[in-house]
Amino acid sequence: MSTIDYSNINVIGFDADDTLWINENFFREAEQKFAMLFSNYETENKLTHEIMKTEVQNLPIYGYGIKGFILSMMECANEITSNNISPEQVNTILNIGKEMLNKPVDLLPGVEEVLQRLNPNFRILLITKGDLLDQERKLEKSGLVKYFHHVEVVSEKKPKNYQDLLDHLKVNTTEFLMVGNSLKSDILPLLDIGAQAIHVPFHTTWEHEKVDCVKGYNYQTVDNIKNILDFL
Repeated sequence: MSTIDYSNINVIGFDADDTLWINENFFREAEQKFAMLFSNYETENKLTHEIMKTEVQNLPIYGYGIKGFILSMMECANEITSNNISPEQVNTILNIGKEMLNKPVDLLPGVEEVLQRLNPNFRILLITKGDLLDQERKLEKSGLVKYFHHVEVVSEKKPKNYQDLLDHLKVNTTEFLMVGNSLKSDILPLLDIGAQAIHVPFHTTWEHEKVDCVKGYNYQTVDNIKNILDFL
C-alpha cells in the first residue's frame, strides 16, 4: 500500500489522451506513413526525428494536437524535398491528418468503471491539452462526458496553469488529486503546487513528454487505472 495519505482528497482530475483513451499510437502510425512517403529522401529514424524537431519548434505557434502536427509534417516535407513537395504528397499528408481526426475513441481498460465508482463521492474534472474541437469530439464519442463536473482544455500543463484553474474553480490544492500518464504534464506540476498525483503510465510516450529525473517527488504509480481505487 502507498504511504501517501489521500484521505483529504475531494476533487480528482483526469488527463484524457492515453489516460482515458488511446491517442499516442495514432501519432506513431502517422509518422510511419510519413516516413514511407519520403523514404527516397531519408531513413525512417531521420525522418521521425525531423518531424519531432519541427513539431516541438512549432508548439508555441500551433499548440498541441493533430492539426498542428499535420502543419509541422507539411513544413518538414517542404524542407526534406527542398520545397519540391508534389500535390500528391500534400494530399497524402492531409489525408493522414483526416484519418487521425476520424479515428475511433477506444477507452483504456477499467476507465468507465473507475469514473462510475468515483463520481458519487468526488468532484471529477477532465483536464487535457490539445485542440479544443478535437478534444470535444473525442469526449463526446467516448461516452464519458456525464461523469465530469467540469472539462478544461488548456494550452499548457505547467504549475501556473493548474494553479490558475484550481483557483478559478475554488479548489484547495491540498484536496486535489490528478491522474495521468505523463510525468511531465500530469504529475510533477501538481506536486510542485502542493497537490497529489497518481501516475498511470501508457506503453508509448511522446519524446517531448519524457523527463530525466523525478528525484525528490513523492507520488504513486499504478499499472492499471483501476488500481487508483485502492487508495481512495
